[in-house]
Amino acid sequence: MNLSSIREDFPILQRTIYKKYPLVYLDNGATTQKPRQVVEAMSEEYYNVNANVHRGVHFLSQQATEMHEQSRETVRRFINARSTNEIIFTRGTTESINLVASCFGDAMMQEGDEVIVSEMEHHSNIVSWQLVAARKGIRLRVIPITDDGRLCMDAYEQLFTEHTKLVSVAHVSNVLGTINPVGDIIRIAHDHGVPVLIDGAQSTPHMAIDVQQLDCDFFAFSGHKIYGPTGIGVLYGKEEWLDRLPPYMGGGEMIQSVSFEHTTYNELPFKFEAGTPDYVATTGLARALDYVSAIGMDRIEAHERDLTRYAMERMMEIEGMHIFGPMDDHDAVISFQVGNIHHLDLGTLLDRLGIAIRTGHHCAEPLMHRLGIQGTARASFALYNTREEIDALVSAIERVRRMF
Repeated sequence: MNLSSIREDFPILQRTIYKKYPLVYLDNGATTQKPRQVVEAMSEEYYNVNANVHRGVHFLSQQATEMHEQSRETVRRFINARSTNEIIFTRGTTESINLVASCFGDAMMQEGDEVIVSEMEHHSNIVSWQLVAARKGIRLRVIPITDDGRLCMDAYEQLFTEHTKLVSVAHVSNVLGTINPVGDIIRIAHDHGVPVLIDGAQSTPHMAIDVQQLDCDFFAFSGHKIYGPTGIGVLYGKEEWLDRLPPYMGGGEMIQSVSFEHTTYNELPFKFEAGTPDYVATTGLARALDYVSAIGMDRIEAHERDLTRYAMERMMEIEGMHIFGPMDDHDAVISFQVGNIHHLDLGTLLDRLGIAIRTGHHCAEPLMHRLGIQGTARASFALYNTREEIDALVSAIERVRRMF
C-alpha cells in the first residue's frame, strides 16, 4: 500500500489543529474520513443527474435510477450476497438492526420468546430488542464475556431454549476490538434452528465480508464507517427471511397497489424502502466500496493489523497503561486508561495536541458495568493511518501523564 498516495485522497488529513499541530485522526471507529473520489461522485450526481428514482419516465430519472441500482449491485458484490433482492438500503447499522427487531419481532415472536445478545453489544443492538420486549413481552438472554474480553462460548450454547427465536451479536466489539467467532456462533444457532443477525459496523471496514460463506441470516453495516457518506447503510437479509417479514414503514415505493380497503406490497428489496431513498448517498457508498476494493481488503486488513500490534506494543511502554480486550487477534480499535487520569481529561488534553480520539462509554454501558469502569479513551485506526501517527499518540499520552 502506498500510504502517501492514499493520504492525498483525504484532504482533511492535511489540516492543522489549533493553528499548531498536524491532525492525527484516530477516531475512525466513530466515523471515517471520506476520499475525494466519494465526495466528487456525489457532487457530480447532484450537479448533473439529480432526479427522483424509480418514478419518472424522463431521462434524468432513468439515469438516476440506473445509478442507484448499480450501487445496490456494488454492495451485493462487495459482501457476496446471492441477489440484489437481499440488499436493503437503510440509514445505517442502527436502522438496519431496528428494522429486523421491529419486523421480526412483530411477525415471528410472542410473549415469552427470547433473543440472545452479548455483554459487549452496542446500544443499538440492546435497546432495539428492549423496545420489542416492552411491546411483545420477549426477553433478552446475554452471552457473558471473560475477563480478557472474549465471549464465553460454552455459556452461549447453554442459553438456547425452545423459546429462542434469534441471535443478534456484534462481529467486532467497538470497545474491546474483540473479533467474535461468528462462524461458530452462526453454526451453533443454526443447529438449534435459530437465525442470526450480525452487526458488521466495526468489521466491514477492516476485513473482507462474505455473507454466503458466513451463512448469517442478516448482516448490517454503515456507509460512514467505511469511507462513505453519513446517513446510508445496508441490511443484508436472506431472501427467504425477507419474504416472510412484514414491511418496516409504509409509504411510496414499498407498495404495488393501494386502496382504502387493502394494500399489496412491492417485491424485494423495495418492500423495505418506503419513500425517496438517499440515491446520492448510495452512489457515494458504492464509490467508497469501489475505493477499498481497488486497494484490496486483504491489504487493508494486513496494514491495520500491523498498525494495531505496533500501537499496543508502544502503548504498553507507558507507565500506568491499561488496555481493555484481548491482547492478541485484536481488531483496529484500542480502548485504554492511563493510571488515574479520567478518560475525558485525557481526550481533552490530547485534542489540544492535535490527536483526535474518542472518550466515554462508547454506547456500550452494559459492557462498562461488566468492566467496572465508567468509560475509556479509545483510539481506532483506518487504512490511512501511519506508524508515525501512533508515535505521535504515544508521545502525547506520555506528555499528559507527566502533567498528572
